[in-house]
Amino acid sequence: MPYAAYWLNASDETPLYTRHWAPEGPSRGALMLSHGMAEHAGRYERLGLTLNAAGYHLYAIDQRGHGRTAENGEPGHYADHGGWGKVIGDLHTLNRHIREEHPDLPIILLGHSMGSYIGTAYLIQHSASVKAAVLSGSNYQPVALYRTARLIARFERWRQGPLGRSALIEFLSFGSFNKAFKPNRTPFDWLSRDVQEVDKYVADPLCGFRCSNQLWLDLLGGLADITPVEHISRIDAALPLLVIGGDRDPVSQGKRLRDLAQAMTRAGVRDVQLKIYPEARHELFNETNRDEVIRNLIGWLDAHCPVRQAETTEEPL
Repeated sequence: MPYAAYWLNASDETPLYTRHWAPEGPSRGALMLSHGMAEHAGRYERLGLTLNAAGYHLYAIDQRGHGRTAENGEPGHYADHGGWGKVIGDLHTLNRHIREEHPDLPIILLGHSMGSYIGTAYLIQHSASVKAAVLSGSNYQPVALYRTARLIARFERWRQGPLGRSALIEFLSFGSFNKAFKPNRTPFDWLSRDVQEVDKYVADPLCGFRCSNQLWLDLLGGLADITPVEHISRIDAALPLLVIGGDRDPVSQGKRLRDLAQAMTRAGVRDVQLKIYPEARHELFNETNRDEVIRNLIGWLDAHCPVRQAETTEEPL
């Protein structure tokens, strides 16, 4: 079937809602998606169908606390304990599932925003399990910033509890993102120049929610862990890596994507490519130039996933 949705059990038996967009013809590779904060994998249908037409599978889980996976937990909350390790482990579960279904296909990690951070942590631990990786809408900042932010998150957890939803954390993390796009039409103008895509996000009941204090603690601790170059150096030096984003994305402002690519290079990753799109905002795959973005992505994938030679049963002459 071109599309299927089902439940995949994580290592702790948490059911993960999983989507699979499959090409109808021969396959070149399979992408495993790690989506962003306060969204879900169903928003990547257009990307999945376009990848299918080029011969690629797209597998995507709704991460813990997100999408339909949140039906088996708490929306906006990874876990009460060990959440960061669990979301990394969920990607490994997805990777093994893809490998079981397609033992001969190269697997490519695609991480967007929060998913790029989880994806980087996954690469530090399991880069041998993938052929290549793409980080979209990512960021790179000093460890000291994450440690300071984590002190605030700790205070908010003490004040409100692990499941509290802090307006202070929301303001400090997302509060300034819309300022560059005044006059603002919605609180999420920073996501894309395409007003229809922004409106879809606003209208989606599974998007735009506030995350728990504990999730922020998990995430900020994870960011502090994946930032030091000596930790990044655990990624396979031969792994092809593509970093993409918009130069008007308030998450990175473009320049911090350059910082990320440079950190990967300093850590020893030899094949790092950087593509920053002028005027584009946070969600490249929902941007007005998305056709260009996806076309370039597929070109990069094709360069790293050669067409497999068809097997023949004919007798030699």
